[in-house]
Amino acid sequence: MPRQPNDQGGPEPAAEVRLEQPAGSGSGEQLLAFELGDRVSLAQPVRYLKTADPMPMLRPPDLVDPGEVGVVQALRPLDQLAVRFRRGTFLITARELKRPGAEG
Repeated sequence: MPRQPNDQGGPEPAAEVRLEQPAGSGSGEQLLAFELGDRVSLAQPVRYLKTADPMPMLRPPDLVDPGEVGVVQALRPLDQLAVRFRRGTFLITARELKRPGAEG
């Protein structure tokens, strides 16, 4: 269904990524939703980082410090987010991210 322009002439609602649990998972975890501009950090160490450049490159994981907070810059297909950290912008799957201060 094509998207209709906002009748009030205001800005479009912010884009959002939602992760849904598989049916029957029963884990009781809360659904994650990230929007543009959200502050996020890595939930756990990653094996490598993929740059968000037009020609992506794999980079070592030590470019993002544990607990470092980044900002969601773009939403990409396959639940990937472009997150701006101090040393660059990287593509990270939403499942590898958490909100700062969240237990996990």
